[in-house]
Amino acid sequence: MEHYTMNLTLKVWRQKNKKDNGHFETYSVSGISSEMSFLEMFDVLNERLVVEGKEPIAFDHDCREGICGMCSMYINGRPHGPWEGTTTCQLHMRAFKDGDTIVVEPWRANAFPVVKDLVVDRSAFDRIIQAGGFISVNTGNAVDANAIPIEKDKADTAFAAAACIGCGACVAACKNSSALLFVSAKVSHLALLPQGDPERKARVVDMIAQMDKEGFGSCTSTGACEAVCPKEISITNIARLNAEYARAGLTTDK
Repeated sequence: MEHYTMNLTLKVWRQKNKKDNGHFETYSVSGISSEMSFLEMFDVLNERLVVEGKEPIAFDHDCREGICGMCSMYINGRPHGPWEGTTTCQLHMRAFKDGDTIVVEPWRANAFPVVKDLVVDRSAFDRIIQAGGFISVNTGNAVDANAIPIEKDKADTAFAAAACIGCGACVAACKNSSALLFVSAKVSHLALLPQGDPERKARVVDMIAQMDKEGFGSCTSTGACEAVCPKEISITNIARLNAEYARAGLTTDK
């Protein structure tokens, strides 16, 4: 693969805190390697800003391996940038060309208030998980993995849903700021496994109630969430969540 360098113009959202109106600031960066990750490019810019005595751009990151879901950036109108099935930290600068202008913003959702610059507060997802994204198990010695037989198709589907990293790209892409893809992935993951059966009805009811409480919008099935999900979570999980919710409503207890 050919290696090259480029000069770029960045239009980056700067916001002091959630009360600040915020604004775009323009930066020029030069000598950017095509093999850098998008976050490494931001590291270079921030090092320069520090040397110049300016405030570096705040952005969220941790693993830089596409696992933690923290690198939430809206890049040229798309969550996580132009590559499909890719987090921002896995996006490389070869996705762009010399002379490009790149617009970078935080997630835009009432339930994800901006903390500073490109950092948003995604603790609403944590509270949804706390409402029902768990199972009751004995905490003794670990049991053998094959102690509870599970059909392969269910195991595979549960594993695919469990791949959700809770980054919030689905919310950022949705015109209604719906969190239903995230919630449906968590509900599906546990509903498909026998270990998740005891809380099955309570889980879906409580998690949806918390989702509504947090102020996320409703789903109108545009499919934007699936299109931008870095882990390619399927919207078939939303259909499964609807079925689980209907099933829970047919009984008097949870």
